[in-house]
Amino acid sequence: MRRAVLTDIELPDFGSPVTEPVLDRGLYATRLERLARRMAEHGLDALVIYGDREHMANICWATGHDPRFEEALLLVVPGRPPTLFAGNEGYPYAEAAPGPFERRLWQPLSLMGQPRDRYTPLADLLRDGGLNTGQRIGLAGWKGFESADGVFDPHWFETPQYLVETLKRFGEVSNAALLFMHPEDGLRSLNEAEQIACFEYAATKTSSAIRDFIIGLRPGMSEHEACRNMGLDGAMQSVHINMSSGPRARYGLCSPSQRVIQRGDPIVLGYGLPGALNCRAGFVAEDAGDLAPGIRDYVERLVAPYFGAAVAWYETIGIGVAGGALHDAVMSRLSDPFFGIGLNPGHLIHLDEWVHSPIRKGSRLKLRSGMALQCDIIPATGTDYFTSNIEDGIALADEALRGELADHYPGAWSRIVKRRHFMTEALGITLRPEVLPLSSIPAWLPPFWLAPGKAMAMW
Repeated sequence: MRRAVLTDIELPDFGSPVTEPVLDRGLYATRLERLARRMAEHGLDALVIYGDREHMANICWATGHDPRFEEALLLVVPGRPPTLFAGNEGYPYAEAAPGPFERRLWQPLSLMGQPRDRYTPLADLLRDGGLNTGQRIGLAGWKGFESADGVFDPHWFETPQYLVETLKRFGEVSNAALLFMHPEDGLRSLNEAEQIACFEYAATKTSSAIRDFIIGLRPGMSEHEACRNMGLDGAMQSVHINMSSGPRARYGLCSPSQRVIQRGDPIVLGYGLPGALNCRAGFVAEDAGDLAPGIRDYVERLVAPYFGAAVAWYETIGIGVAGGALHDAVMSRLSDPFFGIGLNPGHLIHLDEWVHSPIRKGSRLKLRSGMALQCDIIPATGTDYFTSNIEDGIALADEALRGELADHYPGAWSRIVKRRHFMTEALGITLRPEVLPLSSIPAWLPPFWLAPGKAMAMW
């Protein structure tokens, strides 16, 4: 019978990208055509997308514009060029975006105290952009209200009240976030080869940063000093760096501080760029002897069953698999309340770290080619055992999509093939051919961060 064991594992260098994939204007034009077809299927005459710095994914998918200091709006009326509304600073910045759209300045999107000398009522600008009275209008923000059984309320809006009220003057308004974020067929749930290549580029950077932090970690460093080992290069983050040690590590989401890291500390680290997030958790230790006496069975009690559940995730996931089946494969191994699993064991990832999740109890939603998914199984024991964590991303790609990636992105494809070989040969994880690991620490789980040459494997 196979079991999870702690063993000597050499983590290979899978290589680094030498060029950065980019999305061109033609791809955005194709996306807008797909969006128009989806609007017609849902009976929408017009669509308004709202975005801000934290919630930029839908508007960026359609235009390439990521709002910075300000919010932004995109009006889509089929048969007309889309209109992007931006404030004083966003308006010139939007010119850098590759998507096909027209720009309009609407100064109330600007920060308080900035000029409003060119103000025009929003309703007038929307009308100029093609919005007419009596239309059925979709409003896409960044989420909506779902009941416990997954029923979406089309009349619940998380977008600004002024926007909802202005649109209601034109016609019936409904929440259209699921056009982009539906967990089975949302426009951002199914990715092109170009987008997957961008995600692989991002995941290579984030996972390499996590690896370098762990390998360079030493007791006596401050948390800030340890983070310098990550070699960050200024790339736009989708998630602030989650890094903490000692008592604060239990909260997971804290930012690093000047606290001095000590031998025996629990420790957690997460780093995200658009399309990728990697996280690991463990102890600042060389072996179980560095732990408190009551938790020296940490590997046997927590890490081994956790790794077994992660292996089940990887070995179950594939095209056509129901989300509920993947959920059950994990939770059948971690059902004991000790593990404290509270969130979905995996979800869709895109420019935002969490899009939606087809992976939940009883879900009949099927996983499809083009999906990018995060292995994201988080024990919250609430005990001195702390937690163990593997968060890495994969893409699902059928034979045609795999061929497209191999032909157009040979560097990325080479890294993916090497990662699959490592997972199979070194870690004992069997993968379906459509499972493409995007992380350069794929399922690598060293429980003791002062001994990174020892990691979990399934034998």
